[in-house]
Amino acid sequence: MLAFAWSTQDFTATEAMDTTGLTRSTAIDALDALVERGLLRELPNARLAGEYRKGRPARRFALREDAGVLVGVDAGHVHVTATVADLRSRPLATRRVTLELDHDPAAERAALIGSAIDDALLAAGRQRADVLAMCVGVPAPVDADGRSPQHPTGFWARMNPDLVDTLAWAPNLRIDNDASLAAVAEGTVGAAVGCRDYITLLAGARLGAGVVVDGVLLRGRHGGVGEMVAFDHVEGVGSADGLGARVGAWAAEALDGGRVDPEGALAAVPPDELDARRVLELAALGDPAALAIAERVGAVLARIVSVLGSMFDPERVVVSGGISAGVEDVVAAARRQLPTDLDLPAPDLVVSELGADVVVTGALAAASAAARDHALEVWASRDGSRTLSA
Repeated sequence: MLAFAWSTQDFTATEAMDTTGLTRSTAIDALDALVERGLLRELPNARLAGEYRKGRPARRFALREDAGVLVGVDAGHVHVTATVADLRSRPLATRRVTLELDHDPAAERAALIGSAIDDALLAAGRQRADVLAMCVGVPAPVDADGRSPQHPTGFWARMNPDLVDTLAWAPNLRIDNDASLAAVAEGTVGAAVGCRDYITLLAGARLGAGVVVDGVLLRGRHGGVGEMVAFDHVEGVGSADGLGARVGAWAAEALDGGRVDPEGALAAVPPDELDARRVLELAALGDPAALAIAERVGAVLARIVSVLGSMFDPERVVVSGGISAGVEDVVAAARRQLPTDLDLPAPDLVVSELGADVVVTGALAAASAAARDHALEVWASRDGSRTLSA
């Protein structure tokens, strides 16, 4: 009954019975129990709402969006974003923290992530006890237990400093790879809705992929599905550097090497403002030097898509993350350069519309799914004083 209420707006007891297949007495008992526990509210009956003029008025109910909160976190390499949302996944408050690149020890990072979450809860007027589910995305492989494997430089352990322990106060806690959560977002509300075989490519500073095959998000023994270090050994790609990193680096190289028209728009960009976003903006405006860089990066993207297509046979590859806002010229170049001699058809290559907060969107979607499945368990573990008044 709770699952039905979560999937619809206000409804009558009869509508609930028709959808769930429950008998009238069982349905009414379940509805009354959910109202008592503060998860549903009973609305004015249909007669008072003006929907019926004769006969017995129908009882009407709705999910209490304020019965608890969801928390979605993007704990990135440099930026941490924590968003608190109601049970309809409508954001209530967001807090963002910028970290000093590669100068945040694991303990300090864990504390900053926890503080960002607490600050977002405070801004939303809620507290830890109100959380029904929380999901955190990190730039590291994550296994089914929420832990990351050892990395030669210790990077993964720093990106995921045992958050499953640090945040153990939260019920229904999920720690996952950021690209995997981007794939959750694209499949829930983005460019892959209704698609059962797709890859979401986070392509900013570093490459990462969330892989969905036959409707299942793949993880692997250590959470390593979608790790892109293998591209260090792929001719024409050469590293796991993201599209944004390549755009900025190759623009700087072109300027330093004198390969840019000194009268052109790209040459006029101050060195401290030369980043991927600025270069791609100029490409969109038709600057020849910027377009040449977009074409070169598009060739790399085409190679990446062709390799992923051969490995996983997706219907679609979605370029996602903050870089997606200006990457159309790169994607257009990649489409032109996708190999035509592969045994499998090349996947469709599309650009996400979810923007830089795609990981947070996916984290909230994952938290919502967990809350739907386990909200009653959380409520059962709380004493009666936590029940909200009707």
